Amino acid sequence: MVQSPPSQSDLAAGISADAAARVQILSEALPYIQQFRRRTVVVKYGGAAMKDGRLKADVIRDIVFMACVGIQPVVVHGGGPEINTWLGKLGIEPQFKDGLRVTDAPTMDVVEMVLVGRVNKELVALINKAGGKAIGLCGTDANLITARPQGVEGVGFVGEVSTIDAGILRSLVEAGYIPIVSSVAADETGQAYNINADTVAGEIAASLGAEKLILLTDTRGILRDYKDPSTLIPKLDIQQARDLIADGTVAGGMIPKVNCCVRSLAQGVGAAHIVDGRVPHALLLEIFSDLGIGSMIVASEFRA
Repeated sequence: MVQSPPSQSDLAAGISADAAARVQILSEALPYIQQFRRRTVVVKYGGAAMKDGRLKADVIRDIVFMACVGIQPVVVHGGGPEINTWLGKLGIEPQFKDGLRVTDAPTMDVVEMVLVGRVNKELVALINKAGGKAIGLCGTDANLITARPQGVEGVGFVGEVSTIDAGILRSLVEAGYIPIVSSVAADETGQAYNINADTVAGEIAASLGAEKLILLTDTRGILRDYKDPSTLIPKLDIQQARDLIADGTVAGGMIPKVNCCVRSLAQGVGAAHIVDGRVPHALLLEIFSDLGIGSMIVASEFRA
């Protein structure tokens, strides 16, 4: 007796729902993988995603996944909570002025120790363990970043970006490495400065002509009412972003983040995203779906 070949329904019955869903998701991600392959994505890593072990594991896996499918991630990190922890251990009281960490010489020593010697190397080790090829850098490596004083009186060695020499980053990403950059840099005399990590990420994204700048934060994104998460603005352009700052909708700590995005877009970055890092796999959700989960800012409403 000749048996007929199994039907598609018979074959499908032997596949678990979980496996089928996973394959379907991978198939739907293909257009995004094709769109961003060999494009640079700069990620500013900070907030709860650095403190929560489960979220940290998700971010690490997302970054390695991006690299494995041909996207070129560059990671810039902060580390404020750990800096505070070590200042406390050393009997140094953390101080802030106008939202900036007051960074005298002893505090600057701690900032360098924590950001360059601990946080940076931990991230490098985690990414390497997950199958990536990460290399840790700070602004002084190969003169990647030249700093200058912030110009705010009484904050000490708080700096801003003067220049970026992105050659080393281009060489690393083209060779398949994932640069992990801490936001410490020196001026032309060799004096070290503590620079806001969002600012560093935006300037690096601009210098590389990145396709995307993604800031991981502890908020859903840009909200019309900061008390109501349902008022998320999923997409806006530079002018709309400036208007929201002018009318007070964007306020407080969100202002420097939005300004960082606007500045990077004005210098040629394709799109900037403010994304809730408390959401598991936030990076993949933002990159590999139409709507994403945060706020995307583009140069003009007429651009994709």
